[in-house]
Amino acid sequence: MHPRLLKTFLAVARHRNITRASREVHLAQSSVSDQIQSLESELGVALFTRSRQGLELTAAGEALKPYAEEILQLADEARIAVETITGAIAATVTVGALETIAAVKLPQWLAAFQGDHPEIGLRLKIAGSDALLRQLEEGEIDVAFCFDKGGVDERLARRTISAEPLVLVASVGNAAALRQGDLATLAAMRFVVTEPGCVYRHLFDEAFAETGAAAPKLAAEVGSIGAIAGLVASGVGMGLVPRLAVAEALDRGDIVELPWPGSAFSASLVMIWRRRRVQPPALKLLLADENFAALRSAGGRPRHAVSSLL
Repeated sequence: MHPRLLKTFLAVARHRNITRASREVHLAQSSVSDQIQSLESELGVALFTRSRQGLELTAAGEALKPYAEEILQLADEARIAVETITGAIAATVTVGALETIAAVKLPQWLAAFQGDHPEIGLRLKIAGSDALLRQLEEGEIDVAFCFDKGGVDERLARRTISAEPLVLVASVGNAAALRQGDLATLAAMRFVVTEPGCVYRHLFDEAFAETGAAAPKLAAEVGSIGAIAGLVASGVGMGLVPRLAVAEALDRGDIVELPWPGSAFSASLVMIWRRRRVQPPALKLLLADENFAALRSAGGRPRHAVSSLL
């Protein structure tokens, strides 16, 4: 079973669609179909069946999937081990991050890292949390920086590197009336939030769920955390977000930070990477860098436990 065929097989299994899989592996749709047929011929079984929802793995396909993943990981680790011995490995780390983290946190951290290791190149990719995890699993990035939602695949390692406080924000006009509000008062207010599935929405939902208060009304759902500050400033609704996401708007006085009527909460900013027997030397240096080595508390109670497994 050639690794190339297994890579194509896993792409089809993920997307359940030949067209989308072909875009991922950069092949024509006919080539993807031919590779799946070659793999099926080699194994003597059908790996997919068609349904209204798309291509579905057969029992044989389900059995093959974990082995295909392990074979590709071993091939990757073997390449890294050989390149490390021969000194031929490219000294580059590809970093993925949420847009807010990339703009606010990473410039200083990565500048310090590159100052210590000028021989190592850096690539930075911006994406949402789910996309970052997919890119990690597929080897498109070496390490991801995002807020912790929990439930990380056991093939990935996670380390908490800071605790970012969640802050309650309102427009200047609404701030005075809300300064003395309790949780019941807040639950009756309207909030601007990101869309379901977004890590910022997860943090918002979890904060209110842990208080036992009723779920607040939603004034608007937006596709970007950057839009929340503007909508809050205009009086559309309130916001509950990591402070770093609205720090500039707070500094300008566009919005006002209000006290949270309860225990302080914080969002765990984590770095996540693939577990390997052998890590690429450039990534190994980044993982050992003091900027990313330990929890740096910024106040509030972290929402998830710290994990520091390499």
